Amino acid sequence: MPDRKVLVPGPDHPITIEPNPNRIVVTAGGRTIADTTKALTLREANYPAVAYIPREDVDVSALERTDHQTYCPYKGESAYYSITGGGENAIWTYDEPYDAVAEIKGHMAFYPDRVDRIEETPK
Repeated sequence: MPDRKVLVPGPDHPITIEPNPNRIVVTAGGRTIADTTKALTLREANYPAVAYIPREDVDVSALERTDHQTYCPYKGESAYYSITGGGENAIWTYDEPYDAVAEIKGHMAFYPDRVDRIEETPK
């Protein structure tokens, strides 16, 4: 990996991570891809909140890791997964997130427009 600029969240670019109080179910291709009551919600600056779902609550047998990667100076290098039979690069994860967001290690996030549905309901 080339030298990358690493930034720390602060007042000009806040990032918070907290337990999500809801059950989250993600469906794609007519099947459940994730079902959890242990998600984390990451809020970053002015971006929409993102639910990060523990990998153990994701049906990884329905996923294929792709070569696609992106970089965030606050979180690190992200890896992507496609859902077998559709949903190209629908999921991202930070295998080695920066210390400021270490809690999201082992979690996966879903693009809402690349899955059928992300449903949140009270536990």
